Amino acid sequence: MNSLLADLLLGILEGLTEFLPISSTGHLLIAQHWLGPRSDLFNIAIQSGAILAISLVYRQRLWELATQWRLAGPRDYLLKIALAFLVTAVVGLPVRLLGWQLPETVTPVAWALVLGGVWMLLAERWSERGPPSDTVTWKIAVAVGLAQVVAGVFPGTSRSAAAIFMAMLLGMNRKPAAAEFVFLVGIPTMFAATGYAAMETLLDGHAGDEDWAGLAVALIAATVAGFAAVRWLLRYIGTHRFTPFAWYRIGLGTALLLGLPAGG
Repeated sequence: MNSLLADLLLGILEGLTEFLPISSTGHLLIAQHWLGPRSDLFNIAIQSGAILAISLVYRQRLWELATQWRLAGPRDYLLKIALAFLVTAVVGLPVRLLGWQLPETVTPVAWALVLGGVWMLLAERWSERGPPSDTVTWKIAVAVGLAQVVAGVFPGTSRSAAAIFMAMLLGMNRKPAAAEFVFLVGIPTMFAATGYAAMETLLDGHAGDEDWAGLAVALIAATVAGFAAVRWLLRYIGTHRFTPFAWYRIGLGTALLLGLPAGG
C-alpha cells in the first residue's frame, strides 16, 4: 500500500479512536500490523491532531475560560485543569524515564482491552448510584491526572476511558461534564507529550529518518476525524450509556487473545 495512503488511514483511525473509550493504542497496533510500524514520534504526534480537534470543538468554552479567568468559577476550573496536568507530568515523566511501561504488543494490549471493558461496565453502574453531579473537585482533578499516567503504563487502557470513569466514580457522574473536563486536560497533556517526543527525536539525531510528509498527512486526518468523533460522542453520551463501548473492548480483546486478527 502507498505509504501516504497508509499514513492517511492511520490518522483517520487515531482521530476516531482517541476519544472513544476503546483505546487508540490498541487500534493503531492492530492497523500497523498490516500497514507497517511507525516511530514513537509518529504515534504520539498524531494524537496532537486529535487534541487539536478538541480545541476546535470546545473553542467557545476555551474562549470563555481565557477571557473570564478572573471570575471565581472559570479560575477554579482552570486551576483544576492545571492540577490534573501537573500530576500527569510530575508522576508520568519519571515513569517514562524509568521505562515503567508494558510493551505495545498484542497480548498486554488485549488484556487491557478486556479488563478495561469489564471495569467500564462495573464503574458506570456504580457511579449511577450517586446523585447527578457535574462538579469537578480537587480530588477528581488529581485522580484524572493519575489515570492518564496509568493509561500510559498500560497500553490499551484508553486515556479517555481511564480518566472519564475515574471522574465518574468520584462523583462527577454527568457524562458530558466528565468528558469535557478530561478532554480539556488532554490538550496540554498531549501537546506536552508531542513536544517531549519531538525533542527526543531531535536529540537522538533521528529527525532525518522521520517521514515528515506522512506525519503531516496523518496529523491533518486525525484532526478532521477527531472533530467528527468528539461531536458525535458528546451527543451520544448525553442520552446513552457507555455499555456498547465496553462490550466492543471485551470482544476485540478476546479476539486478539484468541489470535485474531493480529496473529497472537
